[in-house]
Amino acid sequence: MIELQGPAQAQDPAMRQSAKRHQILVCQTCRHKDSPCFPGLALLEKLRLAVSEAKGLGEDFEISGTACMAGCDRPCTVAWRATGKATWLFGDIDPDADIDALVDFATLYQRLDDGWCRAADRPGKLATSTLARIPAALIVTAEGQLQ
Repeated sequence: MIELQGPAQAQDPAMRQSAKRHQILVCQTCRHKDSPCFPGLALLEKLRLAVSEAKGLGEDFEISGTACMAGCDRPCTVAWRATGKATWLFGDIDPDADIDALVDFATLYQRLDDGWCRAADRPGKLATSTLARIPAALIVTAEGQLQ
């Protein structure tokens, strides 16, 4: 097995992926009621492109499709998470109309130390389409220490 070091290590795709600090999850199973249309797939591709083109975001965000996030009554659902930050879940996202607001929220979330913000700080319909805000986890070790 070859061990990568220095510049070669930075070129390894697996290493680049794990170096990203923030993650955006897009539900791939979201669909319109009584329709075979899966708008989550379109949203995933549009969001990947928009974030990759936004200055300073593409290098710091991993954008992944995921299984159902239980927002079925309010498709499409999108979540933001990062170590040490609150996790956000939004619903009622339109793949065509809300891309700019999603990118703007990514920029905001990247700058927030703890991930917390007010509704008035969130762009577009993200101010009113919050399904959940989950505080960052505090993990207690067997020795009783917080991590």
